[in-house]
Amino acid sequence: GWLNYSTLGWAMLSGVAIVGNWLLLFASYAKASIAISTAVYNVQPFMLVMLAALFLGEKITAQKLVWLSVAFVGMLAIVSAHGEQQGSGDHYLLGVVQAIGAAFLYAVAALIIKRLKAVPPHLLALIQVTTGAVLLVPLVSWQSLSAPVDAWAALLTLGVVHTGLMYVLLYGAIQKLPTALTGALSFIYPVAAILVDWMAYGHRLGWAQWLGVAAILLAAAGLQRGWWWRVKPELAPSKRPL
Repeated sequence: GWLNYSTLGWAMLSGVAIVGNWLLLFASYAKASIAISTAVYNVQPFMLVMLAALFLGEKITAQKLVWLSVAFVGMLAIVSAHGEQQGSGDHYLLGVVQAIGAAFLYAVAALIIKRLKAVPPHLLALIQVTTGAVLLVPLVSWQSLSAPVDAWAALLTLGVVHTGLMYVLLYGAIQKLPTALTGALSFIYPVAAILVDWMAYGHRLGWAQWLGVAAILLAAAGLQRGWWWRVKPELAPSKRPL
C-alpha cells in the first residue's frame, strides 16, 4: 500500500518542517521585504545538496562546491547591502536569518519527500496541511475570528489555492519531470517575487543586492543544469588537422 506507519510518520515530519518553513518565511517578509527574503530563501537547493551528502551519501564534487560558494557570496552581498526600503540593523538581519531558517526547513522537507516517491502528491499535501493545522491550533488568537469577510476570503484562497493546490501540482511535477527541468522552472519563483515586490510595494533593490540575486540564480542554474568549465584536451600530433 501507499501508506504505512513509517511512511505516515515521515510525511507528518515533512509537514512539521513545511509549517516551520512558512512561519519563518512570512515573519521574514515583514522585516526584510519579499524580494530580499525570497532571494535569500533561494539558497535552499544548496542546503538540500549538503543534506543529501550527509544523509543520503551523495557525493559533493568540486563543481557543486564552486556553485555553493557563488551562492554564498551572493547571499553575503544581499545581507551586507542594506537598502533604504528594507531598513537596517538587527531588525533587517533577523529577517535574513529567518529566511535562511525557512530555506533549511524546506530543504529538510524536500529530503524527506525524496523518500516518499510512491505516495501520491495529493495525499502527501493532505497529510502536511492536516499536520500543520493541528500544530497551529494552540497559536490561534481567537479574537482574530472577528476579522472582516474579505480577510477570511483572502486567507481561504491562500490556503486552498496557493498552498493546497500548489503543493499537489508541485509534488506531481517533481515526480514526473527531470530534476534539471524542475530546478530550471523553479527560478521563475524568486524573479516573480522580486517583480511583484517592486510593482506592489515599491521596494527597489540596490546594485549590490541585484548582483547578489543574480549570483544566487546563476549558481542555482549552474548546479541544476550541470554547467561547468572543461578544458579541451589538446589533439595528439597525429590527429591535428593539416
